[in-house]
Formats: sequence, structure tokens, C-alpha cells
Amino acid sequence: MKARLAFVHALSPLHAGTGQGVGVIDLPIAREKATGIPYLPGSSFKGVLRDACSDRSTREEVFGPDTASPQSHASSVAFCDLRLLLLPVRSVAGTFAWVTSPYILLRLVRDLDSIGAAVPTSEVPQVAMAEAAVASSESVIVHGDQVLIEDLDLAAKRCPEVEKWAEWIGKQVFPDAETWQEFLKQRICVVNDDVLRFLLNTATEVFARIRLKSDVKTVPKDGLWYEEALPAETILCGIVAASPVKVTPERVFAVLDELVKEPLQLGGKATVGAGFCRVLLTGGV
Repeated sequence: MKARLAFVHALSPLHAGTGQGVGVIDLPIAREKATGIPYLPGSSFKGVLRDACSDRSTREEVFGPDTASPQSHASSVAFCDLRLLLLPVRSVAGTFAWVTSPYILLRLVRDLDSIGAAVPTSEVPQVAMAEAAVASSESVIVHGDQVLIEDLDLAAKRCPEVEKWAEWIGKQVFPDAETWQEFLKQRICVVNDDVLRFLLNTATEVFARIRLKSDVKTVPKDGLWYEEALPAETILCGIVAASPVKVTPERVFAVLDELVKEPLQLGGKATVGAGFCRVLLTGGV
């Protein structure tokens, strides 16, 4: 088995929903039960790539047969859930900050180890509740000596480990764009895990949607609902693994590399422009 990391960069709000809500939001995004961290289900990601593969023979070799038959076989590729890596959060300085936390970076280190990829640094920044670790004291999100995101005032702390992570993530997500690599480096910050949990409940986008009666153009009784989405500029990542079921892993990743050359629509609400994403496959063995 060979594996690589998949990075998803949302160019428009991304709605990977759960079907129904139990609170004020009627259509919330999918979140891990224990941590509350948003994710894009691997099954959803696989379905989009499968649909994008127009050649039936290649599609069945890589993703498995379209329907069950005596010649059915397993897919040659497996998709893990794509979990949040960087959350864009409004900032008083620098427009917005790309926020992550020690726990999320620790999980990324574990994923890199599991696929045999090089880890940018063995150190994960540790930050107190009232701090935000940044890559440089010249970071554009630093206002005075603070990072002001959402309703939080956090003391800015320059951290060499954050700089290393920022450079590595920038090269994975923007491999051919040094300007965007520097843009990310200037806006990344690491906050305490509990602070991120607060932001995950306050910094997502919530839209009010209505449905009109076609004849009188008024809203029916059940025609108002609320949808949640991850903001544009969100970055997620997860493992993609290939096994030699019908084709070699090298062939699998060659097909996938072709499928992700153009942006894809992921998640729901495609007809209102949601889920327009860049996808990149990188690293691994």
C-alpha cells in the first residue's frame, strides 16, 4: 500500500452536511463527535472524484465497479476523512488569520509518520489560553503586541516552530505560488486547543435561506431555514491510500493527479456556488 496526503483549499464556502440539525441551525456541517472539529467525509470526496473520472474502464479499475456483479472487486483507492487544518477567522489586522491548534498539528504529525512522509519539525507549538503563536513578529495579523481575532484579544508570541509549519504547509497548498506561500506565512497563528474549540462554534458561516411559493412569491410555513458552512479559504487535509487491487498504486495516483488538476465541487449546495475547491495530492511513499 502507498499513501499520500490530500489538501483541500476552499475557494467558496464549503458545506459538508449531516442531513439535519438538532439546534438553531437546520443544516449544520459534519463534525467529529468528541472534538467538534469539522471534516469532509472521505465517502463524499471519493464520490466526487469517481464522478469526475469519465472513462468507465479507468473508473472501475481505480474506484471499483459501478454496480455489484460476479466480477466485483474492491476499490484500489481508500479515502480517509479530510479534517480541518487551517480555519480562516476575521482579524482586526491583516483582514483574516489562518488559525490552527497544537492538537490539530499533532494529528498531522501522526498522519505524516503513518505514510512515511518527512515531518517539517518534531516540535508542536504550545500556547496558553491568552496567547497566539505566530511565525514572525512582523506578521500582518499582529496589532501592537496582540492578535485580535473574532472577539478575542490574544498576546502575540513569535514561535520558530510556527514559521517552519507555515513554510511547509504553504509549499503543500501553494506549490507554485511563492506570493501565496508568503501570504499564508504572514497570517498563520496557533492558538490553544480550547480557544480553537470556541472559534469552531463562532467563526463558521451561517446562511438564512428561503423558499418562495411560485405563484404568489411568499414564503411558505416551512420555507425558512439556516445552513452552516466552512468559510472560503478553509484548508483541510487527510490521507489517500492506494492498494494494488486491479492497478498499481502508481497508476492510481497518476489518475487522481489528472482528476484534481482543475478545481472540484465538494459537499452540498453546488447550485448556489458552495464547495468550489482546489485539491492537491502531495508527499507520502
